Amino acid sequence: MNKIASIIITTALVISIGIIFLGGSKSENSATSDTVQNNEIIDGVQYITVNAKGGYSPRVSTAKAGIPTKLIVKTDSTYDCSSSLVIRSVGFQKILAPTGEEIIDLGMPKAGQSIKGLCSMGMYNFSIDFN
Repeated sequence: MNKIASIIITTALVISIGIIFLGGSKSENSATSDTVQNNEIIDGVQYITVNAKGGYSPRVSTAKAGIPTKLIVKTDSTYDCSSSLVIRSVGFQKILAPTGEEIIDLGMPKAGQSIKGLCSMGMYNFSIDFN
């Protein structure tokens, strides 16, 4: 009886560990490698939306080059360091409101340009690539 119980427990542990490792690796890869189209053009101005809470989402965005562009950073009960946003290429540095939207003028980026934002501690970042 003890042999059967230990075989069942061992089998259950092996299956559980396999599910944890295989399931965890899929979600990590898909979260870090996806590039998202999160922009829209309204009256000739391109708006790109990034969410700030526990980091920035999406981490990589693509957008059209050569048109006036504005970044909308949305916060929703954001109290971590992602609320302290720095975008050096446009001279932006601000602690964002815990909940709301911040609209940042990015100018008219050129093709091949990449605008990078990060928290003041450098832990979280995002980039917008212009084509």
